[in-house]
Amino acid sequence: MALNEQIALDLKESMKARDKVRTDCLRMLKTAVKNAEIEKSRALDDGEIRSIIASLIKKGKEAAMDFRKGHREDLAAHEEAGVRIYYEYLPAQLRSEEIEEILKQVISECGAQGPKDIGRVMKIAMAQMAGRVQGKEVNEIAKKLLGS
Repeated sequence: MALNEQIALDLKESMKARDKVRTDCLRMLKTAVKNAEIEKSRALDDGEIRSIIASLIKKGKEAAMDFRKGHREDLAAHEEAGVRIYYEYLPAQLRSEEIEEILKQVISECGAQGPKDIGRVMKIAMAQMAGRVQGKEVNEIAKKLLGS
């Protein structure tokens, strides 16, 4: 089943179950997908939908941090619950050790020497790990490995 169909089916089930948090998150996801389809004038494939999900996860994490800074633990918990729901639609995420191994391989393959080569390393690494990692985490590990 296509990812878009799965999201629509899960949205319908969450509405029947009266699961407000899940329903809100899936509605937001469907809206983001629909807006991207309108922008591109075509249906999105699963990879493109996963990149939308990854961006919603990033925004949710940032919002949770901001709410915590503002001492709004209730809203931070709500955002984190949404992030957990979005992760259900992505492939299993790579652990830091796995990311580091892939980055070491990419660095040796492309001959990266130092911090100036981080763009080249990130481009190759993100293509290999698409949908299974957050770019920020990969960037931090790559910087550490390249010595910046």
